[in-house]
Amino acid sequence: MNMDFAPNFSLPDTNGTIRNLSDYKGKWLVLYFYPKDMTPGCTTEACSFRDNRDKITDLGAEVIGISRDNASSHDKFKTKYNLNFTLLTDTDHSVMSAYGAWGKKQFGREGVLRKTFIINPAGKIVKTYGRVTPIGHGEQVLKDLALLINNK
Repeated sequence: MNMDFAPNFSLPDTNGTIRNLSDYKGKWLVLYFYPKDMTPGCTTEACSFRDNRDKITDLGAEVIGISRDNASSHDKFKTKYNLNFTLLTDTDHSVMSAYGAWGKKQFGREGVLRKTFIINPAGKIVKTYGRVTPIGHGEQVLKDLALLINNK
């Protein structure tokens, strides 16, 4: 289990409000990085989080999705799929790089790597999902989050 402190971030949400890691101090946080709004895999993953968000927040955690898409794209994505959690914009992929969610993809191109992190109230990464499969990901995170919270 990785017990490194989560890298700080300061990124705009769909309203242009800057969100920082410190805003979530004292809470559990599910932070996930995804390649692009409105694409099939990313939509499947986002809807999986949407469908499990209430159970996740019942456990005292928040969900945040981060991609390179701008606020307008995020807004359309949220509206079209009734997404009930925060989406942040990382256009220069600096936060993705800090979390190891930017790098070589297949065929050697650089891009967003689909990764998810569970961060505890002390700001430490307690679970990392690399190479995420979008189908059922929200359910898996919910299950693992419940175990982590109940075993603290």
